[in-house]
Order: sequence, then structure tokens, then C-alpha cells
Amino acid sequence: MPVNPLDAYQQVERETLSGRELEASVLTRAAMRLQAVRNNWDDPNRNALLDEALRYNQKLWTYLQTELANPDNPLPAEIKTNLLALSGFIDRRTFQLMAKPEAEKLDILISINQNIAAGLRANPGQPASGAEK
Repeated sequence: MPVNPLDAYQQVERETLSGRELEASVLTRAAMRLQAVRNNWDDPNRNALLDEALRYNQKLWTYLQTELANPDNPLPAEIKTNLLALSGFIDRRTFQLMAKPEAEKLDILISINQNIAAGLRANPGQPASGAEK
């Protein structure tokens, strides 16, 4: 059993949210982490916070890439192709930010995560990228 209240909340969240809701929640969380770095760009710990936020986002998108590449994924081929292309862009932008951090480069990552999360929440009748099985 988790000792940290946040860990306990996150465990309950994982156990109770549907695949779509969970994916939207995780995308929103990643966007919030990136936005926090953007909002505090002059923070002396910025590099560590940026690295943590980028790695979290990268892990999330790597998971989504894996799910999208799964032959059993129920999404239409065109949507999978588009999301995989988008994930390639996210990978490239992430590496650009790691090599040469610029606050403005975060904006597109934040926007993509927020927009996809909103789309997941807006279409509850559609299957998620594969997390719901």
C-alpha cells in the first residue's frame, strides 16, 4: 500500500478510470509538467525540471507508439498512421529541447497533449489507442 497520499490517489485513478479517461489524464498531467517548466523558465532548477518533464512525456508517447503499432489496436489505420507521425514529431522536438532548451519549443508539446486529451474526453464512444482491452 502506498505511503504517499499522491501515490495512493494515482493508484486508485489507474484502477478506476477507463482507458480513454486514463490516457486523457496522463496526457494532461504531462502537459501540466511541461507548462510548469515553461512558466518557471528562469528557475535555477530548470534543467532538472525540464529533463524530468520531457522524460515523462517521452515515456508516455513511447507507450502510445507501442499501443498504436500493435496489430490488435482497434483504431482505424489512418488515425494510427497520423498519431504515429505525430509521435515522431514529438520525439524530434523532445530531442531538440534536450540539446538546446528554448521555452517556446515547449508550447507545441503542451498544445498537442492538451488537444489530444480533450479529444479523448469528447468522444467517449470511440475506443482509446489500445489501453482498453
